[in-house]
Amino acid sequence: MSFKGAKGALEKQMKPTMKRNLLAIAAAGAIALGGFVVVQAQPGPGGRHWHGHAFGLRGITEKLDLTADQQTKVQPILDAAKPQIAAIHQEAMQKMHTVMNDSLSQIRPLLNADQQRKLDAIEKAHQEMLNAKKQLHDALED
Repeated sequence: MSFKGAKGALEKQMKPTMKRNLLAIAAAGAIALGGFVVVQAQPGPGGRHWHGHAFGLRGITEKLDLTADQQTKVQPILDAAKPQIAAIHQEAMQKMHTVMNDSLSQIRPLLNADQQRKLDAIEKAHQEMLNAKKQLHDALED
């Protein structure tokens, strides 16, 4: 067999493997992103949500048995940290969303029609979950 023939045979074997790997990456990414959103919506230890509590920093005042004077001094620090943490979180989510969308836009042309429909269903379910999380968050804020 010539070099070109061997190369062609190898490429034919690699295409399905690469396609399967890309599908696995897309599925893992969608699952991870969905899991990340679910974890965020779950209460943390003691039934508290971490969101809005500066990643549990508020609970530290209880655990350390701070005096009223210490709590008065600590509160502005926590209040200052909260928007910074929220901004970092928002930026990270936007970056992750961009990477996921870029990856899926590269993967979509490699899928057959049935796989594209499944991907559409996954994306739709994910969006519905995000919308439900936002509605829950908004309802809890009122």
